[in-house]
Amino acid sequence: MDENPKMFCYQCQETANNEGCLMRGVCGKDAETANLQDLLIWLLKGISFYVRRAEEKDLTLEHEEADVFVTESLFSTITNANFDPRWFEDRIGEAIQVREELAELYASAHQEEYGVLPEIDLPEAATWESDDPADLWKKGEQVGVLATAEEEIRSLRELLTYGIKGIAAYTDHAYILSEKDEKIFDFIHRGLAATVDDRLGADDLFDLVLEAGEMAVSAMSALDKANTRAYGDPEPTEVELGTRDRPGILISGHDLKDMEELLKQTAGEGVDVYTHGEMLPANSYPAFKKYDHFVGNYGNSWWKQGEEFEKFNGPILMTTNCLIPPKDSYKDRVYTTGVVGYPELKHVPDREEGESKDFSALIEQAKETAPPEELETGTIPAGFAHDAVSDRAEEIVDCVQQGKITRFVVMAGCDGRYDSRNYFTEVARELPEEAVILTAGCAKYRYNKLDLGRVEGTDIPRVLDAGQCNDSYSLVLIAKELARAVGADDINDLPISYDIAWYEQKAVAVLLALLSLGVKGIRLGPSLPAFLSEGVLEVLVDKFDIKPTGDVEEDVAAITEGV
Repeated sequence: MDENPKMFCYQCQETANNEGCLMRGVCGKDAETANLQDLLIWLLKGISFYVRRAEEKDLTLEHEEADVFVTESLFSTITNANFDPRWFEDRIGEAIQVREELAELYASAHQEEYGVLPEIDLPEAATWESDDPADLWKKGEQVGVLATAEEEIRSLRELLTYGIKGIAAYTDHAYILSEKDEKIFDFIHRGLAATVDDRLGADDLFDLVLEAGEMAVSAMSALDKANTRAYGDPEPTEVELGTRDRPGILISGHDLKDMEELLKQTAGEGVDVYTHGEMLPANSYPAFKKYDHFVGNYGNSWWKQGEEFEKFNGPILMTTNCLIPPKDSYKDRVYTTGVVGYPELKHVPDREEGESKDFSALIEQAKETAPPEELETGTIPAGFAHDAVSDRAEEIVDCVQQGKITRFVVMAGCDGRYDSRNYFTEVARELPEEAVILTAGCAKYRYNKLDLGRVEGTDIPRVLDAGQCNDSYSLVLIAKELARAVGADDINDLPISYDIAWYEQKAVAVLLALLSLGVKGIRLGPSLPAFLSEGVLEVLVDKFDIKPTGDVEEDVAAITEGV
C-alpha cells in the first residue's frame, strides 16, 4: 500500500487490486470527493451520537429532520451516486448545522428532565467544525477508513457502515413514498454512533452487523409496501427492447416516484420514455402501463452507459446511483436529480412540498433530438415479484414434485464491468434445464437475454425476475412461500442455492439480510469484499458457510447437487 495515499476507499467490488483505491477511485471518484465523503460520513456519526445518547437517557428528541438528512447523505456516498465535491462541501456545512441543532435540543431536554446540563464525553465527530474548504479535505483524510488502526475493528465498522448505507438507500426511497419505519431510522443512528464508540469490541460490532441484516429486511419490506401501494403489484410482463420513430427520454436508476412524474409530464408531448438499467422493473407495474408513450427498456446495466447513452440521442435522467463519468459527446444530455451529482451536469431540483419535480427542460430538449438508435429487438420477461409467483405457487410446486424443477438458484445482486462477471453468464448457461433462476438487481443483465427457455410443459420462464435490487425481499418471500407449500421447516431445506453477485453497498445490505434470515452456503463473487479482514471472514465462513465463486463447471455441479 502507498505510504501516503491521497484517499482510501474499498467499499465496492472493483476497488483497485481488491485492496483499495489510493489516488483515484476505479469508479471515477477523485481524491477530493472521496475525502469529503469520508468527512460527511464522520459528521453523520456525530449527528447520530446525539440521537443515540438521548435514547439512552430516555429523552424525547424530535429528530425527523435529522433522520431524513442522514439517510439522504448516506445515499449520496454510495458508489456511483455523486461525484461533485462542491455538493459535498455544502452538505458538510448542513451536517454541522443539523448536528448543532440536535446538540442544543439534547442539552435542553436533559436539563428539563434532570435539572442539570449533561456531562458527557463527546467524540470528536460530535464537536468538530470548520467552513474552510482546505480544512474539510484535510480532515477528511484524517477520519476516513484508515483512522481505525485495529484491523478487525476496522473491518466490522466498515461492514456495518456499508450495510447501513444500503439500508439508508432503501429507506430513503420508501420515505419519498410516505412510508416510514421508526425502528429503521433508530437503528441507522445506533449503528452509526457505534462506529465512533471505542468502548465497543468485535463481538458488539458483529452483533450490530447481524442486526443490520434484520433492518435490511425491514427496509426492503417497507419499500416493497410503498411501491406496491403506490403503483400496484408487479405483473408478469414481456418488456419490449426495440425503439420507436419518435424522440425519447431515457430514465435510469431506481426512483419510481421520478418515473411516475416523468410519465405524467411527458404525456401528449410527442416524446417517448424508455427505462435503462435498474429502472427496467418499472415496466411491470400496472400504474405505468397505462401510458402509451412508455415504450420499454433500452440497453443493459449501468456500466454500458458510455456506449448506450451516446446512441440514445435524447436526454437521460439519472435518478439514483449507477452514474459513470459521462463522455463529452453526450454529457449535455445527462440530467441528475435527488442525491445524484456530477460537476457541470444539469440538476433537476427536489420537489417542493405537495408539488412534482419539474422535468420540462428534459422534455423540451428531447423534442429537438433524433429518435434513439435501435440496439436490439424482441422482449424479455419481468415482473415475477412475490405476488406474481405466489399466484402460481401451486403450479410451481407441481413442477417440483414432477421433477420438472429440481433446483432454484438465486442469482441476485449487482453487475459490473469486469470480465470476471462472465462467470454468472456461464453458470446460467450451464445450469441444467430443470434449474430455475430467481433474480433481482442489475446482475440479471448477465443472463436475462439468453435463450434459456421455459420450464417443461409450462409458460414459466427459467429466469424469474423479481425486479430491482431492493426486490431481493421478494426472493425471500418466494422462498418462504415455497417452503410452506412443500412442508419444509427451514428455507435451507429447499432445493435452493445462492450464487450472489455484489458490487456496491446495497448489495452488502442484501447479503446481510440473507444472513439474518439464516441462509447458509451463499456463493459470493466475483471476488470477496476487500473490507472483510481474515478474522471477520473466518467468522462468516464458520457461521454461515459463505464461500467465493469459483470454477464454473465445479460450481454448477455443486449447485446442482445442493452443496
